[in-house]
Parts: sequence; C-alpha cells; structure tokens
Amino acid sequence: MKIITQNKKAHYEYFIEQKFVAGIKLQGSEVKSIRAGKCSIDEAHITFKNNEVYILNMHIAKFDASSIFNHEETRTRKLLLNRSEINKLMGAKDRDGMTIIPLSVELHEGLIKLTIALAKGKKLYDKRQTIKERDLNREQRQAFKENNR
Repeated sequence: MKIITQNKKAHYEYFIEQKFVAGIKLQGSEVKSIRAGKCSIDEAHITFKNNEVYILNMHIAKFDASSIFNHEETRTRKLLLNRSEINKLMGAKDRDGMTIIPLSVELHEGLIKLTIALAKGKKLYDKRQTIKERDLNREQRQAFKENNR
C-alpha cells in the first residue's frame, strides 16, 4: 500500500474513533493525476446525499497530457462503501455529534482508496496535551539516538 497524500492536521484536530476504507468513483484523467501525486484532501469533507456518501472539495490537479475533456479539480465525488458501513457512519454522525474526515489517499493493489475516519473534535487543552506528548517523544528519540552513538 502506497500513501499518496495525507491529512496531516487530522490527528491534531480530532480524536480518531474508527477508520473505514472507501473506494472513490473517478474519471480516467483523475486517476492518472492521483498516481502522479497531484491531489490534496486538506480542505475536503464528507457529506451524505440520498443515503450515499460523497467527498467535497477534494482537489485533484488537471492531468497535463489529457485532452480538452479534462475533469473539474474540486468536483463532488462519490465514495464506494457497503450499506452497513454507510448506515454506521450516518447513525454515529447523527447520534454522537461525531464528524467524518478524510485521512489519506492510498494506492492499494492498483486501486485508489480513501481512508476516512469517524472522529470527535478536540478542545484547546487536548491540543496542548498532543503537542506536549509529541515534544516529549521527540526528546526521547533524540536522547536514545545520542546514547547509541
């Protein structure tokens, strides 16, 4: 599995409760552009329409070698999930005040997959705790590296 792009703010902004892997309904020029690494999910979000799941504002750059019939860069794209997974996501979002965020776009056995997560937003003090833990881990790694020299 090759990670093409990640939402780096996701683990800082949210508590990740559960992850799902979804396919994306794409056009040919979009697939080629994603394989070239020209996509971003930093501003993307997940929504529901007619009991189906869609991703909005996922930016996929236009493919240079394609014709005039190129794709729109931030169009709405359908996510391919099982009905049970869709029902679980819809129920959790309505019931628990959770949000659904995209985590990463991956190339898995020739297919492009989107990892999404059911998440709960962090408060400011939780974010400070995350920064504190990250700095502590960094200091421990550096001390371990110096001791092994």
